[in-house]
Amino acid sequence: MALQCGIVGLPNVGKSTLFNALTAAKALSANYPFATKDPNVGIITVPDARLDQLKEIVLPQQVVPTVVEIVDIAGLIKGASQGEGLGNQFLANIREVNAILHVVRCFENDNIIHVDGKVDPVQDKEIIDTELLLKDIDTLNKRVEKLKKNAKSGDKEATRQLENGKYILAQMEEGQAARTLSLSKDQQELLNAMMLLTAKPVLYVCNVDENSVVSGNELTRKFQESVKDEKAGVILISAEIESEIIQLDDEEERMMFLEEMDLKEPGVNRLIRASYELLDLITYFTAGEKEVRAWTVLRGTKAPQAAGVIHTDFEEGFIRAEVIAYDDYVKYGSEAAVKEAGKMAVEGKEYVVQDGDVMHFRFNV
Repeated sequence: MALQCGIVGLPNVGKSTLFNALTAAKALSANYPFATKDPNVGIITVPDARLDQLKEIVLPQQVVPTVVEIVDIAGLIKGASQGEGLGNQFLANIREVNAILHVVRCFENDNIIHVDGKVDPVQDKEIIDTELLLKDIDTLNKRVEKLKKNAKSGDKEATRQLENGKYILAQMEEGQAARTLSLSKDQQELLNAMMLLTAKPVLYVCNVDENSVVSGNELTRKFQESVKDEKAGVILISAEIESEIIQLDDEEERMMFLEEMDLKEPGVNRLIRASYELLDLITYFTAGEKEVRAWTVLRGTKAPQAAGVIHTDFEEGFIRAEVIAYDDYVKYGSEAAVKEAGKMAVEGKEYVVQDGDVMHFRFNV
């Protein structure tokens, strides 16, 4: 499954610069609003050192990592929920992604004009939160009105769901994002069916200057304090640093540059890991002479469904899974040695896949 994250933020916070750096794409980046009118989609390879280790052991013909799709969604402005700017289009783009990467500007630069004339990441976040919330409230109102009509006609299911809809609407009219609500199973099912914008997982990306990427600054501290009670992650990234890293073709040069910046790895690596954590995703591997490959599944996925990620036939005809823990694969140095040591497990339909499992599926078609 390809994870799709949408980058959102006010104009001129560094979204397109970050997108370009993450994907090495050529999205238009300019010092004025609406530089990006249509969402650009870029593909990022997910860095995973375990793939490199398996490659050394198996010596396959090719290595296939998993990927993340990044969608650069044009900058929102006040009134987007009523269609201001290009609001309806932007909000539709957000609705389609799995998670939101919300970029906030946490750097001062007189050469880059802030859309509101001053740098205030807390206020910037609140503007976008308000627009997303207003759109969700509009969606909820329409659903409640429909449920009311159906309930009047004697629809028992509509009558039952109407109270759930009213409850969710009342909470959100108090300013609560959908993802922060404590709901019953029925209420949660109704909320999920509406694909609300504020229900999506959020990772806040504080775009900082290069001197603040390690320890942050006053703006990032203020911002982190403001979101401490949210169900969301926060990471610090310098889009400018990421732009410079992407220009370096030589791995040794990149490592030297990162060392100079007092960084252990590019920000993209941290961002992808944080995105995975946000969506509760894990990686399992298949390893053979033709290829070593990474596959992404939700934590808690059982073996047949994990097999189905490769091909639907694998799930439909699932017989069993042969499973080797990654650490055992590395420790014993080959599949044959793992088998000899009795460390290969044969698992059935109820096996829950673990992060790092090296798997081989047996199936009938």
